[in-house]
Amino acid sequence: MIIINGDALTLDQVIRVADGLEKVSVSRGAVERIMASRRRIEKAMEEGSVIYGVNTGFGDLINVRIEKERIVSLQENLLKSHSSGYGAPVEKRVVRAMILLRANSLAKGYSGVRPEIVEALLELLNKDVIPFIPEKGSVGSSGDLSPLAHLASVLIGEGKVLDGGKIVDSLPLLTAKGIRPVKLDAKEGISLINGTSYMLSNLAIAVEDAENLIKHSLISAAMIFHLLGATERALDPRLFRVRPYEEHAIVAREMRNLIKGSKRIQEGTINRVQDAYSLRCVPTVLGSVLQTFNFVKNIAKRELNSATDNPLVFDQVISGCNFHGEPLALASDYLGIAMTELGNIAERQIFRALDSTLSGLKPFLAENPGEESGLMIAQYVAAALCNENKVLSYPASADTIPTSANQEDHNSMGATSSRKLLRIIENVQGIVAIEMLVGLRGMQMYGVSGEELEKVFSYLREEVGDVAGDRETTSIIARISELIRSGKMLERVHVRIN
Repeated sequence: MIIINGDALTLDQVIRVADGLEKVSVSRGAVERIMASRRRIEKAMEEGSVIYGVNTGFGDLINVRIEKERIVSLQENLLKSHSSGYGAPVEKRVVRAMILLRANSLAKGYSGVRPEIVEALLELLNKDVIPFIPEKGSVGSSGDLSPLAHLASVLIGEGKVLDGGKIVDSLPLLTAKGIRPVKLDAKEGISLINGTSYMLSNLAIAVEDAENLIKHSLISAAMIFHLLGATERALDPRLFRVRPYEEHAIVAREMRNLIKGSKRIQEGTINRVQDAYSLRCVPTVLGSVLQTFNFVKNIAKRELNSATDNPLVFDQVISGCNFHGEPLALASDYLGIAMTELGNIAERQIFRALDSTLSGLKPFLAENPGEESGLMIAQYVAAALCNENKVLSYPASADTIPTSANQEDHNSMGATSSRKLLRIIENVQGIVAIEMLVGLRGMQMYGVSGEELEKVFSYLREEVGDVAGDRETTSIIARISELIRSGKMLERVHVRIN
């Protein structure tokens, strides 16, 4: 059971809820803060205060005052009108993370909702109800209005849900699971949809996946180092004391550990002065990727326990800009560029291992070149994935398109940034899988030495089998990609990036 209070949620907990069915509840202290915030909203309304989204219209309709008897219908109308999106359903793990993050933000006690709203969100999680949310439609300011409106509509028995892969009306499924729709009160509709939960869900999952992928990319790079008999001089710790980037030194340290005992590398260190950049510069390139990752991870961790709706309730009700997705937009684009570069250098290592004029090995690692093409086309696939990533890594946050009659005249586009980040990471996972296939094929042909590399080889051979001869490799790449995603290789081969 994970207990949320608005202040202590971790990335690990988000992933456990997103990928599993771990139960979630709200702490007693958080409930007390939520109730205190609610009383302040009710007092302000009794005093006749003008509060955005409570007794006014939304966006450019801010100057329209709402009569007291229409305040409740205002909140429900908000969810209905803002449920406007396009595209395929958001992936289940992202939706589950969204629900958790919205509940945790409201649990901080600055949003003016009743405890029932947080409890209703958690009931969706605990009974595994997955709202249908179109993947496209958020501009990342005023929060993720469209995605969160689709989510919140299910709370009131409106909207759609995913059931057995089909998009169906929410109310019959809620009834079947014993969930009663809630009746919204003042401020609750806007508090449910005015936040960064979609952007943050994408980013939190991307951070988890990127960390796992960085570790595996060090393993795949070590495999190619061994296969090509690279010199280990470029991993000398003295280099990283005079250009003291911590992450560069970490990558060099882990590479030294992974290749320790490799006879091919020992020979290469004796016979080579230096290697091409795709080998020699691994600590610098992957170390810089790790720098970027650490920066972005800290942004995500900070946002997990932030209040991101508007207005927020203190001793006064204050309209601000905590809903704006700029920190997540820039962070998502930054990590997307870094992960694209990780894929780029991995592809260059693949290419070098398969080009006989550069590797000194058989062309494309074919046993019988000419009669067989070996892994020629696997490199084409890596090149295609790299090309797609270069398109996807253009920063969405460099753009802004005004909305709501120019009341909302600067938008972050962070939903696009975070959504395409997940696609980039998926593509890089394929590239690293191909690099591992090349390393496995090469080790099978030319041998393996070194304790850690032998563990890698044994594990992949157990899971993938013999990879000699011309064969269909789509399924092999998919299998290695699945192994990377599972993280099980890291139980045998330890890689530390902190």
